Amino acid sequence: MSTTFNPQQRINIKALEPECWKLIIEIEHYLANTSLDPQLRELIKIRTSQINKCAFCIDLHTKDALKLGETERRIFALSAWQESPLFSEKERAVLKLTEEITKITEAGVTDDTYDKISTLFSKNEIAQIIIAINHMNFLNRVAVSTKLIHLS
Repeated sequence: MSTTFNPQQRINIKALEPECWKLIIEIEHYLANTSLDPQLRELIKIRTSQINKCAFCIDLHTKDALKLGETERRIFALSAWQESPLFSEKERAVLKLTEEITKITEAGVTDDTYDKISTLFSKNEIAQIIIAINHMNFLNRVAVSTKLIHLS
C-alpha cells in the first residue's frame, strides 16, 4: 500500500511509524511467497475491501488483479459471488471464509465454512488464508481510519 501524502488524509502512519510499517509489509512479502494462488490472494483483498468500504484498497487491488490476469467480468461479479457461476469451489470457500472473518461479530466463522475449507486446503494453506484475510482487514482499517484516498 503506497501513496503520496494527501492533504485530506488525517495522518500518514507509514511516515510516522516506519519501523512498524516495515513489519506490516513483511507480512505481505511473506504471503506473496506462499503457495497460495496470487489471483486468489487478490480476490481476498478485493472482497475484504468491498465489505470494509475501502476505496483506496479496492482501486489498488483491482488493478493488481487485472495485471495478474484476472478478468473484469469476475471482478464485477465479486460482490455477488454467491449467485455467480464464475467462481470455483475453492474460490467460493475462500470468499465465504473472507466474509465470515471480515464480519466476525455477526456469527464468527461457522463450522460449516471451516469444514468446507478444510476439505479443499491443507492446514498450512488455511493458516495462510486466515492471515491474508486478517492482514487485509488490518490494512483496510488503517486506510479508512486515516482517510487514505487514491489520487489518480
